[in-house]
Amino acid sequence: MTFDVAFRHQQALDPSALTTISSTLHAISMAMEDCRNAGVSAEEDPAVILLARHFSAVCDQRPAANELQGRCMRAIKDLRGAPVLLTLAHRGVYHEAAAKNAFHSEGQKAMRALAKALQLDSSEYEVRSCRGGPAVSGEIILHTDKSYVQLSLGLCGLDNEVLYRTCRGRQDYTGGRNHFAGVRDLVDPDRFARRIVHELQLGYALPDQAETLFG
Repeated sequence: MTFDVAFRHQQALDPSALTTISSTLHAISMAMEDCRNAGVSAEEDPAVILLARHFSAVCDQRPAANELQGRCMRAIKDLRGAPVLLTLAHRGVYHEAAAKNAFHSEGQKAMRALAKALQLDSSEYEVRSCRGGPAVSGEIILHTDKSYVQLSLGLCGLDNEVLYRTCRGRQDYTGGRNHFAGVRDLVDPDRFARRIVHELQLGYALPDQAETLFG
């Protein structure tokens, strides 16, 4: 394959239509691909160099470096303080094997923590992970003799990632009326356990039940 086109040179001479980071990066990427197809060094191609300089001009229109650095530092602090499961829920895990693996691993940990908060013996519950296909998050399920709790992304919208309801044993997959909560509730297992017991009227005697349940 050996061919060259004039488009990248024309675009480099008049990059005024390239006003965003994404469009400029795309133009540079396509120009470099043209160079590879034509057997030309992208490091020396005048069009690629001009487009790269234009990219710098596009970025210069953004906030100053010290402000951006401050934002990055604050983001790092916030992300490190946030539970991994909450971060994964917000960013999504679809079509990303590593993210999906982490979601299911952290989701199972969260369900076991909830079972512990409900003061259940290991014989009184099971945790299941149903991964599904690459286009879905799959589900992580805590199934007890009295309740069914399911975590998944995208089905019911933001802050409704957790479904919970009563059930009659671990062979009951339909159960009672559905209730919904967010991942942010699940990652506070003691508080969420009290909420489940209260709303589903499970009859468990948990500590600190006098604490305010919803805020």
